[in-house]
Amino acid sequence: MAAPDPFRVTRLIARDFRNHASLDLGVSRPFVALVGENGAGKTNILEALSLFAPGRGLRRADFAAMAREDGPGGFAVSLSLAGPHGEHRVGTAWEPQGREERGGRLCRVDGAGAPSPTAFAEHMRVVWLTPDFDALFRGPAGDRRRFLDRLVLAVDAGHGTRVSALERALRSRNRLLEERPDDGPWLDAVEREVAELAIAVALARRETVERLDQLILATRDDSSPFPWAGVRLEGDIDDLVAVWPAVDAEDRFRTVLRQNRFRDRAAGRTLAGPQASDLVVRHGPKDVPAGTASTGEQKALLIGLVLAHARLVAGMSGLPPLVLLDEVAAHLDPRRRAGLFDALEALPGQVWMTGADPALFAELGDRGDVIAVADGHVEPG
Repeated sequence: MAAPDPFRVTRLIARDFRNHASLDLGVSRPFVALVGENGAGKTNILEALSLFAPGRGLRRADFAAMAREDGPGGFAVSLSLAGPHGEHRVGTAWEPQGREERGGRLCRVDGAGAPSPTAFAEHMRVVWLTPDFDALFRGPAGDRRRFLDRLVLAVDAGHGTRVSALERALRSRNRLLEERPDDGPWLDAVEREVAELAIAVALARRETVERLDQLILATRDDSSPFPWAGVRLEGDIDDLVAVWPAVDAEDRFRTVLRQNRFRDRAAGRTLAGPQASDLVVRHGPKDVPAGTASTGEQKALLIGLVLAHARLVAGMSGLPPLVLLDEVAAHLDPRRRAGLFDALEALPGQVWMTGADPALFAELGDRGDVIAVADGHVEPG
């Protein structure tokens, strides 16, 4: 995969976003370090950047919660971009519209209206790592599925639409099983839709995981401070799509749904499908489940996985990703911190990081813009 040309956010403007009443930040270097005390608004800036990926950003918050308290009720964020496809301007805003919380989302690309945030994927891709992921390998499978879907979204902007449609179809089936369990024709119709969407979601996940695993194995470095990970999907539907073509897999999964109506009605939910899959991660050098590694090893493994994913995004999309790392360097020893900066420098995209201590970023030198953040205001550090 050929390396894409460099990518930069050159200017970030935000109005009434979180604790930032009026933010106008110009940057020019491949690294941007946001430093300041807890609560100053560093992560809020990363969240504003993350809105240019499909979904609701790195906190997965309601848009109403992003509007500044005591502000006019909405917010706006815009970016100036310089990248492989030239210079562009993208923007998004939200205005409350009665009780329809999501009805006021607006998106623009180069001054023209865009139907949804998926339009931003033509000009930029965004990946991130936050402290919320620290317990990923020990936590429930649902957390890993959400993490996986975020990985897929970075290379396939339409994945979120398919996942949302599948969730709606599953709710419809569950409701039918509860209220009209003997209505065979309606159940057949709903299960046909569920099967089509479920196989599409499973195939998209499988392609991303296989490509990621292949990239990791091809570029593994046992001497790296960030150990390589083995990744695979585990679940009945994942076994199905690994063996059968999509059309046959749909037919077989539809049969599974039909045969398990009584069981699913008793459970109150559909038990088989992508919603039951798990992302299985192993610590490659030690060949042990990631969840059994030490806390420090798990953090290093997670960083290595996100770095590999950023390389995959660049190779598959041709767009160097914007990488957002929240408090990632705070708990790394000096060797791993230096290794992190070296690994990040090898990426063609721009990296935005946060930290409370400016000393964490002293090694960046003239490679980075160090920005002090305090009470919703910014200034060069």
